[in-house]
Amino acid sequence: MNREPDFLEHLRAELSGGRVWLDRAIVLGYAIAAGLFVVGFTLVSDWVFGEFHRFYRAWPWAVLLTTPLLTAGIVWSTQRFFPGASGSGIPQIKAALHPALPEERRFMFASLRLTVAKIGLGAAGFAAGLSIGREGPSVQVAAGVMQHARRWLSPNTNIDGRALLVAGGAAGIAAAFNAPLAGVVFAIEELSGRLEARSSGLIITAIVLAGLVAVSAFGNLSYFGVIKVPHIGWDALGPGLLVALATGVAGGLFARLLIASLTGAPGRLNRLRARWPVRFCCGRRTRGGRDRPGDGWRDLRRGGPKP
Repeated sequence: MNREPDFLEHLRAELSGGRVWLDRAIVLGYAIAAGLFVVGFTLVSDWVFGEFHRFYRAWPWAVLLTTPLLTAGIVWSTQRFFPGASGSGIPQIKAALHPALPEERRFMFASLRLTVAKIGLGAAGFAAGLSIGREGPSVQVAAGVMQHARRWLSPNTNIDGRALLVAGGAAGIAAAFNAPLAGVVFAIEELSGRLEARSSGLIITAIVLAGLVAVSAFGNLSYFGVIKVPHIGWDALGPGLLVALATGVAGGLFARLLIASLTGAPGRLNRLRARWPVRFCCGRRTRGGRDRPGDGWRDLRRGGPKP
C-alpha cells in the first residue's frame, strides 16, 4: 500500500538543517556578488571605451603609438603575473571543469584574484582600442567570484567546486547579456551537459539571481536591441546574394588566418612570437635579450604551478 508523503514531516526535516540553509544563503549571496561584479565590469568597460573614442577623435594619429604600447603592457602583465587570465574566458572555465583537472588546481583558471585581473586587463584592452568583448570574460569573472564561496561552505556540503563553477560561468552569461534564462541554457549546453539533481535547484536559482541583478541595473531591455527590417523588393536579391557571398568568404578567410596564427603559421613567425611575445604584439622585432614573461605561463603550459 502506497503511503502519501508527510508534508509536515518533510518540512520539519528541511528546516532543521540550519547549516544547509546557511550554505544555500552563502551561495545565493555570492551569486548576487557575481552579478554585481559583471555589472561593474560592464560599466567600467563602457566608460573606458567611451574615453578611448573621445581620445581618438581628439588625436586620431596618437593611437598608432598608444595602442601598441598598451597592448604590450597587457601581454607582459598577463604572462608575468596572471597567465590564467589570458584568453576569452569561456575556454578557461571549460578547462577548469575538465574531469582530468584536479579540484585543487582549478584556481589556475578561476579565482577571485583572476576575476580582479580579468576586469583590469579587460578595461586596459578597451583603453587600447582593441577589438575585444566583455561577454566571454564575464564568464570567468563571475566563475571566479562563485568559486570563492567554497571556502565558507561547511565540509559536509553537497555543493562542490564544479557546481559553483557551472553556476558562476552561467551567471556571467546571464548578467552580461541581461538574460537570466540564457544563463541556465548556457550551463546545460556549454558547461556541464547536465545539472546534478542534488544541487540543480540551487544552481538555477543562483544563475537567475545573478541575471536579475543585471536586469535591475540596466533595466529589462533587449541586449541586441530591436531590429527593424524595411520593405525589401526583388531588386535587392542580386546585391544581397553578392554581399552574402563576399562576407562569407571574408569571414572564412579571417577564421583560417586566426587558426593559422595559432597552429599553422610559418615557422619564422612562430619562433619570433615565442622568443619575443611582448615585442611581437607591437608588430615589430627588435634585437636584444628575450622578453621574460615569467614562470607562470610556462608552468601553465606544463600543467600549471604546484599548489
